[in-house]
Amino acid sequence: MSMAVIGMVAGMALGFAGYFGGFGAFVLVAALGAVGFVAGRFLDGDLEPGDIFRPRGGGRDR
Repeated sequence: MSMAVIGMVAGMALGFAGYFGGFGAFVLVAALGAVGFVAGRFLDGDLEPGDIFRPRGGGRDR
């Protein structure tokens, strides 16, 4: 599935959540989508746990 189709489906899900559930449901669906995205990248091997928790300076002391 292309990234455009995935983005369209995600946008439609957020639109339905916002329309039927209000702003709180919109935020909840967006947050869970972000968590799912990070988990998917981690499971695919594109993301290492250290990439999330590593300091911005590359781990060097200042």
